[in-house]
Amino acid sequence: MPHWLAKPGDAQVTSTIKRFDARFWTVNFPRPMMAAVTTPGANSLRMDAVFYRANDLAGLIWEAEDRFDHPLLAYETARDFRGCVLKFHWQSSGIMPLDAINGPTLTIEGRTAAGVLKTWYVRLWNYASGTNTNTDVTLNFDAMNGGFALPGDADPVFAGDIDRMFISLVPPGFTNMDAPLANAAEGWVSLANIACDGAGSVLDIGDTLVPAHGLSIATGYDDAYNQTPARLVRNALKLGYRGAINHYVGMSHYFRLEPSGGGLYASLTGGALNVACAAWHADFSAKAKAAGFGLITSLSYELFDPHCWNDWKQRAFNGDPAATGYVPPSTLLSPAHSGAMDYLKAVARAFVQIAVAAGHSPRFQVGEPWWWVMPDKRICLYDAAAKLALGGNPVAINDVSASLSVAQKALLDAAGVVLAASTAALVAAVRLDHPLCEALLLTYLPGVLDEAAPEVKRANVPLGWASPAFNVLQLEDYDWVTAGNRGASARGAAAAQARLGYPAGAQHYFSGFVLSANDKAQWRLIEDAAAVGRARGVAATFIWALPQVTRDGFTHFDIVEDDVQAFDDVSFPLALGKGARVSPGFSTQIVTTASGHEQRNSDWASGRMRFDAGPGVRSEADLQTLIAFFRARRGAARGFRFRDPFDFSSCGMVGMPTALDQALGVGDGVRTEFALVKAYGTVDPELRRITRSVAGSLLVAVAGVPLVTGWSLLSGGAVSFTVPPTNGAAVRAGFLFDVPVRFADDALQVDAQTWLAGDAPDVPLVEVRED
Repeated sequence: MPHWLAKPGDAQVTSTIKRFDARFWTVNFPRPMMAAVTTPGANSLRMDAVFYRANDLAGLIWEAEDRFDHPLLAYETARDFRGCVLKFHWQSSGIMPLDAINGPTLTIEGRTAAGVLKTWYVRLWNYASGTNTNTDVTLNFDAMNGGFALPGDADPVFAGDIDRMFISLVPPGFTNMDAPLANAAEGWVSLANIACDGAGSVLDIGDTLVPAHGLSIATGYDDAYNQTPARLVRNALKLGYRGAINHYVGMSHYFRLEPSGGGLYASLTGGALNVACAAWHADFSAKAKAAGFGLITSLSYELFDPHCWNDWKQRAFNGDPAATGYVPPSTLLSPAHSGAMDYLKAVARAFVQIAVAAGHSPRFQVGEPWWWVMPDKRICLYDAAAKLALGGNPVAINDVSASLSVAQKALLDAAGVVLAASTAALVAAVRLDHPLCEALLLTYLPGVLDEAAPEVKRANVPLGWASPAFNVLQLEDYDWVTAGNRGASARGAAAAQARLGYPAGAQHYFSGFVLSANDKAQWRLIEDAAAVGRARGVAATFIWALPQVTRDGFTHFDIVEDDVQAFDDVSFPLALGKGARVSPGFSTQIVTTASGHEQRNSDWASGRMRFDAGPGVRSEADLQTLIAFFRARRGAARGFRFRDPFDFSSCGMVGMPTALDQALGVGDGVRTEFALVKAYGTVDPELRRITRSVAGSLLVAVAGVPLVTGWSLLSGGAVSFTVPPTNGAAVRAGFLFDVPVRFADDALQVDAQTWLAGDAPDVPLVEVRED
């Protein structure tokens, strides 16, 4: 399936918005407080917040640079705010009022006219015309001053070079001291009738509409809580995703908190969800419904560690709490602890009810439930509640990858029973409100079907999950995918299906995700994995997840192969190709300086071949063969194989291949996929990707030993091993290969008279990039 990693400036279609469009504000704040921004109307926004400490401050933010939308959909970067007049109607409750000393302030971060970094503090009350909680505000960026009291404190704002601005909002009990408030404070602010006028008030915005395709999208609340739901839904819709949005709620931002022993802990006092989270999800559910999306509501067993009660945490045999190692830190709730599970039940019911209230059919995902396995292979089955549920004094398991005793295996089986019972109870709680709620289970295959610890499945893929315990089994395997371990992915999906009995049509597949922007090349592997999932016949394939899609510009297309990069896996008539002229080519930009020195920049890492097959046409029969082949390829429309008469082997240029010819890489004990390459030169060699090896010619060796079995050749020219090569083992291969080419032109011109006189026709071919 074709895809594209778009960059800023790549937008194919643009339209305009007014600066300060309500959809594109964000919010930021320190833990443990929570805030969310929503758009109740076309020109209005609302921020809901809950404050816990006397120095809590939320910022309602507008940025000159769009850092959150997909590059095809982002608004232009415009740091010059001159010529803008911003107006809105302000209402607030439960926050410091506008006329207070620490009342709402517009903080502007930018530069002076001389280019010096500067921050201005604009007191909104100075530009208001009503009461301190209900007023109209007018901000003329050409005549605006920072400072508390005007005109005495006036600090003129230079609006020609601004990076961002934010309205700071604090609770009534704000003292700027790091101390708890006597009680959690809930508040809100509304900006209605937002209008921006003037010469600088209009921004270009990407408005590309990717054709609807066969993939669905997942979102992660932990990654997107700071944005408006309207913004997220716009990206999902414009990028061609359809069907249901799988909305994953992980470890944070949704809970209410209560004080205890100097800390704040997850609580059901006052309700299951904090006011900001509830407002955000109500808006998200409504916006998704209006855009035609279904909604799968998710909840995991993971919780932000500082807010998790100590007795709720899974623990290893020595008492260490289950710690995921992520930043910020999270832990796993014990499936055996009634308090922890009752908490999840209340939260799940609240989330599903919000979706149903917006008109969605009830669909609930139990997200990644498991007994946590530490990086050193200790399994966390030993919190007090779990020990009691597992017999009181369960046997120690300090390495699940070791050979386990009968008693240890029995313990894992018993733990699986407890885990399955907890997920069943969670689904049953949701079905108290919605008896027909669709239940889905998301499981992370590399964690629960670790081939280095095969017995873990007893605890983490319990037989109590077997069909029909859930309506849909959802599988994700992104560690295997991004490592190129296709074999593990295939084996894991097959093992999950064999163990739990869900046919492909009752499964969903999650392909992704890319943790770091530096690893965006992994999207090719994710795209390929999504294609494999769809080919397997699953009911839905999700890209995991929208925040990474927008960050990296991932753009998927479902385009019929005949339309783009079509390729016929057939060879150019060999006899005609033997007489071809060959022209390797590069693209080098050369600049000659005034001193006569040159600066050279090579645009291509690998040469692109050009051929002229005309000299091989030596008879009327050859000419007929050529014309027939040209017509079958529809001119330049379809690619094909071409044998370079001077370079078609991994052994030198034309020799017979051996298994040790070319270095493909070095094993690390995880990676199973190695692309075929041919190196030219020994010092800083050119590495040429080989995508069209000759069938039956491939020879493979690992650590110098030729292998006859245990590997396969993937489409696109890569070797896939059944078992990953061990750490440090050199992977080498030999092969014959063809060059993927197309006719350079849509017209083939042959002059009968000159050809009969001995002149060869021009038959230009050009290499097609497939890597």
